Amino acid sequence: MLNRKKSFLKYSKNRDWTENLSIIMQLGLTMAGCIIFCFFIGLQLDNWLNTKGVFITIFTLLGVIGGGNTVYRQIVEITKPREKDKKKADNGVS
Repeated sequence: MLNRKKSFLKYSKNRDWTENLSIIMQLGLTMAGCIIFCFFIGLQLDNWLNTKGVFITIFTLLGVIGGGNTVYRQIVEITKPREKDKKKADNGVS
């Protein structure tokens, strides 16, 4: 059991796995943060204007859309260097 723990803690051996896990966690927290932030803005506006859930609904939907857009841009940014590396490895040979 002890050997199994030590092999898990070797970063060089599990580097790809840990990098992918950190990317997934970053994307999930970004999405959740956008939704929660917009939810509380909508809640405060509903309390201030005495409306019953109108702004919560609107701002939660805006949070989902904004979070999705942000996550999409992060994914595109993450995958761009990999495409460039792939083109360099091919050296223009089909």
